[in-house]
Parts: sequence; structure tokens; C-alpha cells
Amino acid sequence: MKKIFISLFGILFLGMMVNCSSVPDKNPSIQREWMLISFGNFSKDQMVKSRAGINLTAKMEGGKIRGGAFMGCNRMFFTGEFKNNGKMKISGVGSTMMACQDMKLERAFVNSFERITQYSVEGHFLTLSDNKGVVMKFVASDWD
Repeated sequence: MKKIFISLFGILFLGMMVNCSSVPDKNPSIQREWMLISFGNFSKDQMVKSRAGINLTAKMEGGKIRGGAFMGCNRMFFTGEFKNNGKMKISGVGSTMMACQDMKLERAFVNSFERITQYSVEGHFLTLSDNKGVVMKFVASDWD
């Protein structure tokens, strides 16, 4: 009887430890820093000079990531919801409010970013697009 009780107690304890452990929801193919390399009529040199990119390294909770973006002037923040079927939703976009000399890239990015509805990851490349043909292509910043 004592052996059964100890075995049962051990199984219950092990079950509690497994259920109480916090395993972060992590998708390493998405949760990276991404550098913008193709968007609209902007040259790659303009994007590199502006250090344009998005940061998706925050913890994913329920398929949502609190992200950040920078296009050369203001720091932006948003929530990106990534679904398994390649669909996504951008919400809660906000930014600092500094005025800079050249804000064309930033304005174009902000005007297009909230309308993004699809994403795809192919190797070290992230592509975001909307239903009207706007495409933003990024490369992982940790890719050599």
C-alpha cells in the first residue's frame, strides 16, 4: 500500500511540475530583428542609411507579438498577430513625434503598415503584403 501511495504521489507531483512550468510561445522564424530591403520606390541604400527595420523579438502571446519599428526618425510600436495560414493583422500602431529632415520613408511605411494582411517567411526573408499590392521585404538582421 505504501509503495502505491508513493508512486501515485510521485506521478501527481510530476504532473504538477509539468503543468506549472512556463514555456514561452516562441517562433524563431518570425521572432527576430528584420531589416527592410525592398519597399515601394525607395532604394536599398535609402533603407540601409535610415536603418529601417522592425523588431519582433518580444515574447509571443496568443499568436501576438508586441513589435517595434524604426525608419530613420521616430520609434514606432505595434502589435502583430501572426496566424498559421500566412494571414496577419497589425494593430495599435503608435510612435514618437519628432520632426526630422527626411521623413518620406517613414510616412510611406506608416501609411502602408496598418493595412498589412499577409506574411511569409522563406529562409532569412520576411515578406509582408496587403490586399492592394503593397509589398515590404525584410532580411533577418542576424543573417550573414
